[in-house]
Amino acid sequence: MTIGAPARVHHPALVLFALAVGGFAIGTTEFAAMSLLPNFSADLGIDAPTGGHVISAYALGVVVGAPILAVLAARIPRRTLLMGLMGLFALGNALSALAPSYGWMLAFRFLAGLPHGAYFGVAALMAASLVPRERRTQAISRVIAGLTIATVVGVPLANAVGQLLGWRWSFVLVAVLALLTAILVRLFAPLGRPVAGASALRELGALRRGQVWMTLAIGAIGFGGLFSVYAYLASTMLAVTHTAPALIPLALAAFGLGLTVGNLVCAWAADRAQMPAAGATLVWSAVALALYPAATASLWTLLPVVFLIGCGGGLATILQTRLMDVAEDAQTLAAALNHSAFNFANALGPWLAGLAIAAGFGLPSTGWVGVILALGGLGLWGVSVLSDRGRRLPNR
Repeated sequence: MTIGAPARVHHPALVLFALAVGGFAIGTTEFAAMSLLPNFSADLGIDAPTGGHVISAYALGVVVGAPILAVLAARIPRRTLLMGLMGLFALGNALSALAPSYGWMLAFRFLAGLPHGAYFGVAALMAASLVPRERRTQAISRVIAGLTIATVVGVPLANAVGQLLGWRWSFVLVAVLALLTAILVRLFAPLGRPVAGASALRELGALRRGQVWMTLAIGAIGFGGLFSVYAYLASTMLAVTHTAPALIPLALAAFGLGLTVGNLVCAWAADRAQMPAAGATLVWSAVALALYPAATASLWTLLPVVFLIGCGGGLATILQTRLMDVAEDAQTLAAALNHSAFNFANALGPWLAGLAIAAGFGLPSTGWVGVILALGGLGLWGVSVLSDRGRRLPNR
């Protein structure tokens, strides 16, 4: 910077918007890939169950990439890191659009998943640095809102593009959004130099803290209930509710609206009472999931309950801030691991729900599986709160 030149002013609203565009791109590809599974499976010459491994490859990339990239990039300025992560994300999706075979598709989806968790973790830290401490969670919720809005707008858009132009163009769309994010971050975000003394070794220090593992476990278990229902929602509507296939997007939109509202409301509550807000959200989820089995009888009861279940997704934002608190000086790794935990929940919930269905309990039983997982998360939350009190840590 030239001597005497005024310091560049970074407007928090513009920075948060730029970061949210990245969340929108990630949410679009994560959920749209599920809706496009029949399309790319047929084109690549594989059946639907085999095509499902493509979805799993992306989730595995998230789980693996979040801790590795967060540790390796500990000393890179945040703006530079976010741009690099979005560049890698764009590359993974662009290559997915060009995948010539099933094997290459698996590899490219794994590549696309690698920057997912690290992006959200670093973006959350940047968002929190822009506002006073008492508004951190609300700032983070603006970033995650990009993902939740994607479930309402981005996924239908990508699906429509896939139906009209071919599934490959949906991944092209996501790649373009990722490049747009990198440009916006470069234009609006502060450089965000790493904390003095930042290193890979110090980031790994987060793994020595019991409360970090406890918080991750709350998300990995408690959030699984939401996915246990979401994964089988379309099948339940067709086989139990007996709705027309054309009405399935309506339920998915209700779920996405619930995610968006829950994200904002839970963030507001968490900035006032962090752990009580997390406990209340888990109780909310358990109650909403308990309503689900009976609600599947009619579309008019199903839609509001699906909205209520989606609201429980606000737990992700609360736990993101919680991890920043308990990780102390190793926040990048802890923040990124939050998304590894939620992708674990994304695998655990549908797997357990599938076992219940296979055992003959029926598709509505996915709601009861969700209740058990939400209560499991609540139990871990209780242990975490008691541990805080025993150590005299702040339980805001």
